[in-house]
Amino acid sequence: MPATPPPPTPRQPWGPIVAWRWLRRRFNFSRVEARGFVLLLLLMLGVVVLPMLLRPDDPDYLPAADQQQLNGWAKELSARLAITDSVERQRYRSRRDFGGGRASRYPTVLRVPLAPFDPNALSATDWEARGVPHFVAGRIVNYGQKAGGFKAKAQVQRIYGLPDSVYQRLAPFMQLPDALPGRPDYAARNGAPGAPFAANTANRPARKPAHLLPFDLNKADTTQLQQIKGIGRGRAKWIVIRRNELGGYVDEAQLADVFVLRDAPDLVDSLRKYTFVTPGFVPQMVNINFATFDELWPHPYVGKPLARLIVAFRKQHGPYKTPEDLRQIKILKEESFAKLRPYVRCE
Repeated sequence: MPATPPPPTPRQPWGPIVAWRWLRRRFNFSRVEARGFVLLLLLMLGVVVLPMLLRPDDPDYLPAADQQQLNGWAKELSARLAITDSVERQRYRSRRDFGGGRASRYPTVLRVPLAPFDPNALSATDWEARGVPHFVAGRIVNYGQKAGGFKAKAQVQRIYGLPDSVYQRLAPFMQLPDALPGRPDYAARNGAPGAPFAANTANRPARKPAHLLPFDLNKADTTQLQQIKGIGRGRAKWIVIRRNELGGYVDEAQLADVFVLRDAPDLVDSLRKYTFVTPGFVPQMVNINFATFDELWPHPYVGKPLARLIVAFRKQHGPYKTPEDLRQIKILKEESFAKLRPYVRCE
């Protein structure tokens, strides 16, 4: 008798069908509700996934093209600024030439070399040619005409607005006596009105020597400096103060940095004529490897910003090997370093 075949194994349902049945039993959905829910899930999935699938690829970044575009914009901006500057300069020239500027009111007068002259024979233009300001030149001529001519240099000196430095430069060439004989000395007289000039000589300041021998600028005191024409007590004091702040002058040209002499180049020339710095003079130096911030900044050629950087550079890179290492500090310009170099040392 043949063997009976085993019964067939029941077929397992497909995975989605199992999920479908579970969904309907879990939420008690009807067939239509279950279909709608599944459709809604598919739509939501499409909204999330499709934008990522349809998004175009990012373009390749080309820095060379961007740099070229930036360079073009920079050139265009420079051209516009150049045009603007040109227009502003032209506008300034127009205002200066046609708007009542100094150039249109006061024509340029060529300077003439100084030589002996008679103040009564000069016109306003002649005074301007000798360095007198325009408005003062006319005042000098008017005063001379009303006074019947100048009879002494002191009359020219009393002209209102005449800079003392200009008078000191012109006085040696004026063919006039220094003062009127027999006239009262109004600047020094403290007696009765009309006191004769000779009676008040004791009250007048001592006349400065006409022939002065050059002297050492680093050893001179204020009294010796006042022997130079145009140098009074105040200017002499500031020259000495500046010398003490520096630690000594190494060149007569440093006198131009004294603030009371910045607007008086004639006085600087006189000082350079009658003073000298001893060859080989060594000023008082500052050791930049040990000097503190408070010791550095008072020096006229250092100041607080540079003093901070000198100390910070020393702490960061170690002691300075030579004073030339200060060139590595970016804010220290070459001109400033040349002035500071004689006053620093490394040990």
